[in-house]
Amino acid sequence: MKNITLFILLILGCFLQQDCLAQKQKKSRFKALVLYENGGHHLPFTKAAKPWLNKLAIDSSFTIDYIESTKNINEALLKQYQVFIQLDYPPYTWSEESMQAFQKYMNSGKGGWVGLHHATLLGEFDGYPMWKWFSDFMGGIRFVNYIPDFVSGKVTIEDKSHPVTKGIPIDFLVKKEEWYIYDKSPRINVHVLASVDESTYQPDSKVKMGDHPVVWTNNHFASRNVYIFMGHAPELFQNEAYTTLLRNSIFWAAAKR
Repeated sequence: MKNITLFILLILGCFLQQDCLAQKQKKSRFKALVLYENGGHHLPFTKAAKPWLNKLAIDSSFTIDYIESTKNINEALLKQYQVFIQLDYPPYTWSEESMQAFQKYMNSGKGGWVGLHHATLLGEFDGYPMWKWFSDFMGGIRFVNYIPDFVSGKVTIEDKSHPVTKGIPIDFLVKKEEWYIYDKSPRINVHVLASVDESTYQPDSKVKMGDHPVVWTNNHFASRNVYIFMGHAPELFQNEAYTTLLRNSIFWAAAKR
C-alpha cells in the first residue's frame, strides 16, 4: 500500500511539474505598459479599469505592467513594450527625458499608443507649459472648457471599416461624461473614427464646440495610435460598446488585430 501511494505521488508530481513548465514556456502575445493616475477625481475610473485590463490580459495572453508616474519613462523602458496605454494621465509633469522618449517611441513604428480622456488636457496647468508636440500629436488642439456637471451623449461611429470600430453599433449612448471642448476640431489633422452628437446631450448644455470628434487616430506617425475621449466614469466598463472600442484599440495599437 505504501509503495502504491508513493507511486501515485510521483505521478502527480510529474504532471504538476509538466504543467508548471508549460506555463513558463507559454509566450505572451505582447507586453503593455499602462500609465495611470493614482489619485484625484479620476481614481474611480482607474479602479474600474485595472481589473478589466487584468482580465483582458489573462484572457488574451498578454502581460501588463503599471506605472503611476512618468519619472521612469525613457527609451530603455518603452522599447520593452508593444503598446503604451495612457490611462487618464495628462500631458504635463513629464520630464524632458520622458517627453523625448515618448516622441521617439511614436515616431519609431515599434510600439503603439492608446490614450484616454485626460490625455487631451492640453494647455498651461499647475505651472507647466503646454507640450506643443503633444498638442500637434492630438491634432493641433488646446483644451478650452468642459461640462463639469456631466451629461449623457450619443457617440456616432464615422468609420465602420476601421479595425478599432469593429463590432460596435453605429451609435451608442455614454450616460455620464464631462465632454471636453477644444479651441478647434482636430478633424483636419487626424482621422476621425467617432464623434459625439451634441444635440443629444441630456440635460442640454451650453458648453459645445460644433464638430466634436471623440475618437481618432493620427496617421502622420509611424506608430499606431488611438485617442478615446471617454474615460471619466467607472460605469463605462459596463458599456459593451465602450469596452469593445477599448479592447479593439489595444489590440490594433499593439499590431495584434
